[in-house]
Amino acid sequence: MQYKIFWCKVNKYYADKWFNSWFFSWKKGIFVLSCVVTDKAKKKWVKFVIDTIKKLEKDEKVYLSWCWSIDKWKTLETFFELYKELAPYKDKIEILPEEPDLVNCEKWIVNNILSYWENANSKNENDRHPELVSGSLKGQDNSIDSGSSPEWHISKSEWHKSIYTKKFILIQSGCDSFCSFCLTVKKRWRHYFREKEVIIKDILDYEKQGWKEVVLTGINLWAWWLKSTNDLSGSKLSELVEAILNETKIQRIRISSLWPEFVDEKLLKLFENKRIYPHIHYSLQSGSDKILKSMNRHYDAKNLKDILQKTRDLKREDNVDISIWADLIVWFPWETEMDFLDTYNLVKDYGITKLHAFTFSPHKYAEDVPAWKFENQIDEKTKKERYDRLITLWDKIRNDFIKSQTWKIFEVLIESVKNWQFKGWTQNYIEVTNQNFEITSWILKKNEIVIGKLR
Repeated sequence: MQYKIFWCKVNKYYADKWFNSWFFSWKKGIFVLSCVVTDKAKKKWVKFVIDTIKKLEKDEKVYLSWCWSIDKWKTLETFFELYKELAPYKDKIEILPEEPDLVNCEKWIVNNILSYWENANSKNENDRHPELVSGSLKGQDNSIDSGSSPEWHISKSEWHKSIYTKKFILIQSGCDSFCSFCLTVKKRWRHYFREKEVIIKDILDYEKQGWKEVVLTGINLWAWWLKSTNDLSGSKLSELVEAILNETKIQRIRISSLWPEFVDEKLLKLFENKRIYPHIHYSLQSGSDKILKSMNRHYDAKNLKDILQKTRDLKREDNVDISIWADLIVWFPWETEMDFLDTYNLVKDYGITKLHAFTFSPHKYAEDVPAWKFENQIDEKTKKERYDRLITLWDKIRNDFIKSQTWKIFEVLIESVKNWQFKGWTQNYIEVTNQNFEITSWILKKNEIVIGKLR
């Protein structure tokens, strides 16, 4: 079974769950986990699916899941009405829910248990586990996806594979905030969170199998333990991170995209711990009070400047400099030159080292968002001009940051090795290879941590 996973880290978590279920054991084709962040993204995946279907063999299908094909956790019943281009190919498309369904899984096992055991007794390893030796899953490390989902595996070593070196762990999903630009809130539905004990068990299981890094992820993970993402007080994310630090020995912990309105002093203090990635990814969206208000965000520019300054002032146990990444939407309706400069100066003044800069998408294609009806949409010429200015600024900040890290000592988790050529990331998220990193140890193995200097 081939797979194609687009962007979202939560996609990667659910991809692991699907591939660790029985569902794909003898199915053929490609599994696609998709995204609806913009109209451009939607159209891109439609084209990808159509192009892929034309290349499939007779017994192969495209299996679709995630934001593109679900609504309120379930499969989207009107999918082929919304995405009309795919209607002629519906016989080659199977739409899946968010994660493997327990009832369907039980039925599948009952119907196929005899053929499984016949397969399991085969002397040919390739016959026995076709999904583990074909396509992109071949040769990957073992993993366990435990937690609240049913475990239908035969044994950890036989059935559980991972498609990434790091392990993505969902701690929260969904959102109640209804930002005016966001379609995800409709697709992911309401906020919920996983229990601390289940999350800790996941990490302990991964740790026993030799994993070195976990990534805590979610749609609005700062809202962990809150009843709603509109409740701006009482988040216990810091308590969860403290529990992970105290109850596990996993070497590297990365916290995914963060919403700034939930950040507090206690949580920031935890980023000083050397086991936590000194890399903070904030979902800022804009530096303008007017635009933030029309986006229906829960903070203003003053809040952003305060949290960015406190982040910049952090002093780590390992003295590694913190990198700050940010999601930004520019060219939102009503954005004037002054509004744009508020965002531009936020990036410049606080040295944001990586941008996920999105063109505002009105979502006129298939499914829409409230802001597409707003007046004063920005013209294409202005969009391009502002985008070019922002990216030019970011390029300089990023290059200056990397230069400032030259000849400093870092730990790097090796994520791929081929012909003695390796790739990995420093703690503060600088990509390294043989060309820009000098290893001071002799270890060169996937999923191993090495020490060296950036050059």
